[in-house]
Amino acid sequence: MALRDVSVMLPERRIAVIGSNGSGKSTFARMLNGLVAPSAGHVRVHGLDPAREAKQLRRRVGFIFSNPDAQIVMPTVAEDVAFSLRGQGLARDEVAERVAATLGTYGLDALADAPAHTLSGGQKQLLALAAILIRQPALIVADEPTALLDAANTRRIGNHLLDELAQQLVLVTHDMRLAARCDVVLRFEDGRMLERGDPRDVIAHYEREHA
Repeated sequence: MALRDVSVMLPERRIAVIGSNGSGKSTFARMLNGLVAPSAGHVRVHGLDPAREAKQLRRRVGFIFSNPDAQIVMPTVAEDVAFSLRGQGLARDEVAERVAATLGTYGLDALADAPAHTLSGGQKQLLALAAILIRQPALIVADEPTALLDAANTRRIGNHLLDELAQQLVLVTHDMRLAARCDVVLRFEDGRMLERGDPRDVIAHYEREHA
């Protein structure tokens, strides 16, 4: 989906992006970390140009997909989280300490040596989140991170993203309960941003039109 006539500044910490399937919301999210480049106009993410400063941007932006299997690259849970720290010049002991602390934060410490592919869907999404956050990015972009999860794991992932992060969050979601917990909601339709505003108002408009 091509985006048209989108102009917005986003200083808020928790930003929800909603809209129908094919409305352009995922394209918008992917522009924030350089996965999609604009054919016209300009994008700046924390002062960086995704097209010209892609390497610096990858250090500052973490992207979480709806399917965690797309992000898990190493055989075991601990190895997958440690992989995110490659190339940062850290000593082995420091890597081990940071991995252990991160796994503890997300309740994965008992699964450190478990094969990553044997985890449940909720555990895999927690692993994907841990592997992103261990790098301490300034911005988290989550593209429907609860789409494949049951209600309990949706709440768990939602609580981690919305209540426990200090970083800025852009959350693409069809779950209006999660969107309502954000500071601002953007609504996309047909490649355009129709609304930007208070979550209660924007969600109410969206639900009325899609009742």
